[in-house]
Amino acid sequence: SRPQKVCLCPFLPIQPLKVSTCLYIIQHPAEESRVLRTVPLLAACLPPDKCKILVGRRFSEDRYPELATMCRSTNTLILYPGAEATNLEEVAVSASPSVMIIIDGTWSQAKDIFYKNSLFRLPKQVQLKTNISSQYVIRTQPTNTCLSTLECAAVALTIMEKNKSIQETILRPLQALCSFQLQHGAQIHHSKEHLLKNGLYDKPMPKNKRKLRRMELLVNNVKI
Repeated sequence: SRPQKVCLCPFLPIQPLKVSTCLYIIQHPAEESRVLRTVPLLAACLPPDKCKILVGRRFSEDRYPELATMCRSTNTLILYPGAEATNLEEVAVSASPSVMIIIDGTWSQAKDIFYKNSLFRLPKQVQLKTNISSQYVIRTQPTNTCLSTLECAAVALTIMEKNKSIQETILRPLQALCSFQLQHGAQIHHSKEHLLKNGLYDKPMPKNKRKLRRMELLVNNVKI
């Protein structure tokens, strides 16, 4: 769906990656309208039955019986960082096909979806323990270690499938996308954390005390 000179097809795997893990991407409706989103690239790297995208804010058992069944399965994990989350590397993944749920949206949108849908608190909660910086440099991230949905999926699948080449393959179209955009006038977006720490944040500081407090925590290296 892109002009030929910025086509990303040459950077996709010739054949969809063979994985046993099935991803359920829970996508906030606002992400659908974003032009430079990463989930379509992720879906293009995987077989259709291994990357299922559900768009919405509320997910009830009546409307999504298949999702409800997955959430109750002992083989299902949900990638959502927090005090209750276990590092994915420490989770013993069973030999049978596994399922991972990933919420696609801004941090506030993901938080809203997670806490307002009881189904998503049924699976085991996991997080990624990684210090890598996002390569999605054409979009501002809250902190230096925040990753896009595609990057989270790439790292998670690499761990679950025990195959390091998966991460490289999935990241290739994202790297190409960012390269094309930078060649056509886009600017590198540093994280909000980087901008604040280096005195480069040029937007008005928020008047909302909660948002202002979050910025202070970023500057002081406090995990939000």
